Amino acid sequence: MVLSRTILGLIIVSVVGFAAQPGSAANDATSARAELGKRLFYDERLSGDVNFACATCHQPDKAFTDGKALSAAYTGAAHFRNTPTLANVGRRAAWMHDGRLGTNLNDVVRGMITETYLMNMDMRLMQERLKQDPVYVKMFRAAGLGEPSNGGARNALAAFLGTIVSRGAPVDTGALSAAARRGHALFQGRAGCAACHSGARFTDDKPHNTGVPDNPEIWADPRRHSAFVTYAKFMGIENYMGLREDPGAYVRTHRPETRRSFLTPTLRELKWTAPYMHNGVFRSLEEVVDFYDAGGGDDPLKDPRLKPLELKAEEKADLLAFLDAVSGETFDADAFVWRADDYDYAPVPNWRKAPN
Repeated sequence: MVLSRTILGLIIVSVVGFAAQPGSAANDATSARAELGKRLFYDERLSGDVNFACATCHQPDKAFTDGKALSAAYTGAAHFRNTPTLANVGRRAAWMHDGRLGTNLNDVVRGMITETYLMNMDMRLMQERLKQDPVYVKMFRAAGLGEPSNGGARNALAAFLGTIVSRGAPVDTGALSAAARRGHALFQGRAGCAACHSGARFTDDKPHNTGVPDNPEIWADPRRHSAFVTYAKFMGIENYMGLREDPGAYVRTHRPETRRSFLTPTLRELKWTAPYMHNGVFRSLEEVVDFYDAGGGDDPLKDPRLKPLELKAEEKADLLAFLDAVSGETFDADAFVWRADDYDYAPVPNWRKAPN
């Protein structure tokens, strides 16, 4: 079972177009803005107690995830969800596993910096910290953002996030193995994966209930549970103190049929981003394939399209070969990592008399 030349050509053309767009020429101010955003991304001073950077959970060598089932959080807290990849994040229309942020990356950045169980930063304080760093003073000016400000910082971080684009995956270059081609045929056909994992990012950006099992650590760890309570209260979830399930997209719709539904995750960079699912319950892609081969989990609201597939061992291997082929080069590269150790700065002499 192999892909026809026509189908393979369509795949390669569409995905190469997706990957190639960010390589277009950018003006100097835009490049400087993304470079500023890169430095900000790795700066722990963007958190309230200067112990937490964006890169704490979004690590470049793991395709901007953290390799944990459930992510870390601000000092004294812990998160109740898995860290999603930032690969191609600038091409999304909704963010977070429940899709609750759906305006633009600038708003997403603001939410992540100010949320109490994430970076817990008062942006007025952040602005003052940035103003005291002479490197930032120069970089903000070079980026056309004037003096350091929280609005400029959000703008720059969004510019940097827009540069995090998948590169060099076999599915983009056409270097698919025979097994990966057979796996793609299954993916598009009998396995039914493409029903939700569609498009250049392999996601329909819609919420679905697939019966993913619960991660009991969320409720057993008081730090994670307290973060969940904070989230659920803010999102207007009823009976949040007694709730022992992640409501998912219900926080957006408040329609009962959307409980435990989560946005289809991108399949890009899968080989770097284990564990999997919104709560990290599956440690490997083999477990994920077995889960869907069994028809998903046990949930009364599960998507009715999920049925047992009865895949043979060799078919599972082919499917895994294709899933591996949608991952590209590591992001642990100079384009995505601030290498300089330049976050310390000398106190300003006579600072009471220095202009702010």
